[in-house]
Amino acid sequence: MKRRTLLAAAVLASPLVPGRAARAAGFTVGSVYIGPRLDWGWNQSHAAAVAELARLPGVRLVEAPYLPESTDYGSGRDDAETRAYARALDGLIGAGADIVFSTAFDNDPFLRTAAQRYPGIPFRQASLLPLKERPGRLGSQNALIHEGHYVNGVAAGLSTRTNRLGFVAGLPLGAVLLNVNAFLLGARRTNPQARVHVTFTGGWEDATRDAAATNALIDAGCDVVTCHLDAPAPVIATAESRGVRSCGHAFDQAPLAPRGYVTGADYHWTAMFRGFVETCRGGSALPDFVTGGYDKDYVRSSPFGAGASPEAIAAATRAIAAMKEGQPIFTGPLDDNRGRRVLAAGTTLGATAEALQRTDYLLDGVVGSLP
Repeated sequence: MKRRTLLAAAVLASPLVPGRAARAAGFTVGSVYIGPRLDWGWNQSHAAAVAELARLPGVRLVEAPYLPESTDYGSGRDDAETRAYARALDGLIGAGADIVFSTAFDNDPFLRTAAQRYPGIPFRQASLLPLKERPGRLGSQNALIHEGHYVNGVAAGLSTRTNRLGFVAGLPLGAVLLNVNAFLLGARRTNPQARVHVTFTGGWEDATRDAAATNALIDAGCDVVTCHLDAPAPVIATAESRGVRSCGHAFDQAPLAPRGYVTGADYHWTAMFRGFVETCRGGSALPDFVTGGYDKDYVRSSPFGAGASPEAIAAATRAIAAMKEGQPIFTGPLDDNRGRRVLAAGTTLGATAEALQRTDYLLDGVVGSLP
């Protein structure tokens, strides 16, 4: 989930052209990464899915691997960063892309502009809810990763000895708060005494800051740690170095924690993106917005690691099955950690409920406050 600026950029060396290059036989997938492609997280989850598309017969891939993203889309900035991104999008079209995937999040003005310039090309990006502005064939998708964090919590509740679980979060956006709350509810399902201690770092990818936040949570007694960051590696690696168990986010980080990894909430864009390609090749229009979780194989749990006990594995496996069947996570009564009733008794919010994506509170049982 992107809202930050990266300093280093290596832009795809394709000509900036207003039209299409000579088409090669087959179908070409273009992909642009707003951050390091191999970040063990958000960008890598997309890169893995796009790589799988290249295995389909007749499909080739063109990528713009490392690009900056403006943190203030609406400001009308015109500088090297914004021009590089716009130029890369033009380059993908010039290289023959029949569809373009971007890891940009929410309303991206550069994609909107590109969609206006190339109305015949479908552009896709992530968003929690359908995009408000959708020129050309611009569309979006979401994967209900909070279901994976619920499963993480189920396993974490049976993995803690201190009943203190740590959560390193970037910014207090609705999706982040939703993941924190889902992690708590999962933990409380198997361990009613569990509490989640959350720390907001103020950004998505800063190895020094993220490691420091992890250490602080461990020093406060947290013995299972997870996160919502674009690049979770510093959190997982720090927990491993401290002998603390961990649960992953966005991409399988098990190789980073051979002793303490429990499981993780993984994006699995492959099935979704393959469907997009097949729809385009069949000559049909893509849906404006697509969402789903375990039920559609858009979310998976990482394979269980050495940090998962047999009891945790059994409970998490049952929780995964429940998610696939559509079992609701959020059922009232629920109060936030300031004593406010946020979900009335007898009320249930389904996985795709808009109210969940607009979460603006931390549930009772979460230790921490919104910045």
